[in-house]
Amino acid sequence: MFDFDGLKEIWQTITRNKTRSLLTAFGVFWGIFLLVVLSSTGNGFENGLMKQVEGVTPNTGFFFVNQTSEPYKGYQKGRAWTMQLADMEAIKEAFPCVKAISPEASLWSSEDKNVVYSSRSGSFSVKGVMPEYNDIQRSKILKGRYINDTDIAANRKVCLLGKKVYETMFEKGEDPLGKMVKVNGIYFQVVGVVRSYTEDVNINGTIDESVILPFTTMQQVYALGDKIYFFAMVADDDTPISEIEEDIKHFIKERHDIAPTDDDAFNSFNLSEIFKAFKGLFFGIHILIWIVGLGTLMSGIIGVSNIMLVTVKERTREIGVRRALGAKPKNIISQVLSESLLLTTLAGLVGLCIGVGVMAIVAMITSNMPSDNAMFQDPNIGFGAAVAATVIVIISGLLAGVLPAWRAIQIKAIDAIREE
Repeated sequence: MFDFDGLKEIWQTITRNKTRSLLTAFGVFWGIFLLVVLSSTGNGFENGLMKQVEGVTPNTGFFFVNQTSEPYKGYQKGRAWTMQLADMEAIKEAFPCVKAISPEASLWSSEDKNVVYSSRSGSFSVKGVMPEYNDIQRSKILKGRYINDTDIAANRKVCLLGKKVYETMFEKGEDPLGKMVKVNGIYFQVVGVVRSYTEDVNINGTIDESVILPFTTMQQVYALGDKIYFFAMVADDDTPISEIEEDIKHFIKERHDIAPTDDDAFNSFNLSEIFKAFKGLFFGIHILIWIVGLGTLMSGIIGVSNIMLVTVKERTREIGVRRALGAKPKNIISQVLSESLLLTTLAGLVGLCIGVGVMAIVAMITSNMPSDNAMFQDPNIGFGAAVAATVIVIISGLLAGVLPAWRAIQIKAIDAIREE
């Protein structure tokens, strides 16, 4: 049964000296408030940074060819070589863990205006990809559809327009689907409009400023032949791309008679290491935030402990009388710990609530200024972190009362009389 009389007595003791109690509680309040604000701010910057790379799958690798730098099997060094579509199929068969793979061909016309529709024209990059490319560098489909397998098999003259290409070529609100756009002298039918998740991701030109064609169609109409200089791939979630990156390079080198030790002939990089660096950076930031916040909180807790020692000293006569009347040590300890716990918990919860409220207002302000390139988005403290902060406050409140409680039970009735 809850002891309301005991709680009332504890509250009266704390409020006996209101100014001192408020100043003592402020240290705990400020520690929790600072922890919430710093943690939420760190989360806001992390959310903003991850938003910048939202359209790219982390477990992605990119591979591209160069001239050989070593002689091998009768070939001299400096040999130019390319991959073919058959290599893409061979990789799929040899590495079942490959989730998606797509070559990419790019054209940058020497003409000033290489994309034309009606009386409008503009200069944009032209990219040829497979349907799986949208699993590698994801796009938002604004109108129509993405390139599909039928487009590839039939070498259809269809295209996707990046958002900025569409805005340049067409009137606002005009439906581009089914219209014929001239790209580097060849007409293609528009089947979709896409945009990138963020303008900061730029792989052989941004999606927003590109005309995207089926890879096989691009090879045919622009007489590129069955040549692949660059491809990207995504491994499944159970296989880090870094574990198969070198195996794929050796596999392709073997198929094209390239020396296994020729690192210059076939290069690659993967995004997993970059994402891992981001996570490591923010993990370190969060650790630093908690160190600063907990350090500030501990300063407040020490202040509570010191004030409780002063309070015990002032109440020497009261505690002595209680001991004389038969109060057990556990009663005295319970009284002191309860006072310390109530003071720190109230201060901590107020700091937590105000901190969450302040960051909610900040989040509301930032959400009303939407931007795909904002580096600070949705600042908040996670539920787990809030619970952890509350538990820390409660434990700290108990610890703050341990020394004063120990000091209180050392007081004897005779000492209290002498003190008086």
